Amino acid sequence: MTILSNQELIRRVPLFASLSPAQASMVAAAVSKRRFKRGEYVVRQGEKSGYLAILLTGRARVVAVDNKGREVILARLEPGDYVGEMSLIDDQPHSASVVAEVQTDVLTLGRAEFAACLPESPAMAYAIMKGLVRRMREADKKIESLALLDVYGRVARALMELSKPFDDSTRLSFAKVSRQDVAKMIGASREMVSRVMKEFENKGLIETREDGLMLVRERLMLNH
Repeated sequence: MTILSNQELIRRVPLFASLSPAQASMVAAAVSKRRFKRGEYVVRQGEKSGYLAILLTGRARVVAVDNKGREVILARLEPGDYVGEMSLIDDQPHSASVVAEVQTDVLTLGRAEFAACLPESPAMAYAIMKGLVRRMREADKKIESLALLDVYGRVARALMELSKPFDDSTRLSFAKVSRQDVAKMIGASREMVSRVMKEFENKGLIETREDGLMLVRERLMLNH
C-alpha cells in the first residue's frame, strides 16, 4: 500500500485546494495524521482541542449532550468534512462532541498554523465562511423541522439526510440505519420511530436490503 506524504494528503482535502505551493508546504509541515477507533472522540463538548480536524477516511457523528445525559445527533461527517474551526476562531470550548462511527483517519492543524493560513489564503478563509454558513442553514432546517413537522415528517427528513441518490427514484443509506440514532436526530422515542418506520415499510416507502443498507424512495418526503 502506498503511503501518501502530508503534501499529497492535503491536496486531496477541498479546504486546502486553493493554497499556493508555498502555503501547501507550510501546512504539510504543520499537520499531523491521527487515527481514531470506533467510539473514540475526535473533539469533546465543553473542551478545547486546539486544532482543526479534517476527515480523510471513515465517518463520524456530531453529538451534543445535556446535563441530564440526553444525547442528540446534530450531524454526520464524511471524508473532506472538518470540525473545530469555530473553537479556533472564538477560543471557546467545543459546543458539541465528534465521535468516530468507524475507524477514522484525521489530519489535525494547530491553532497557530490555522491562524497563519487565513490571511495568507483568502480563498481558504472564504471556504471556512461558506462552511459556517452551510452549518447555520442546516441548523435552521432542523429548527424548522422540530417546529413545523410532525414525527412522520421528521423521520422522513432524517432518512433523507442519512442517504444519497441511488437512482432516479431511490436513495441509499450511507450505512445501516439505527432506530435509536434516528430517534436522537429528531428528538423522539425509539419506540415511536420504530412504529413510524414500520408504517413506511408497509407503504413501500423504505426497504432494508440484505446487506443492511436502506433504500429510501424519493416520494417519501412528498407523502410527509
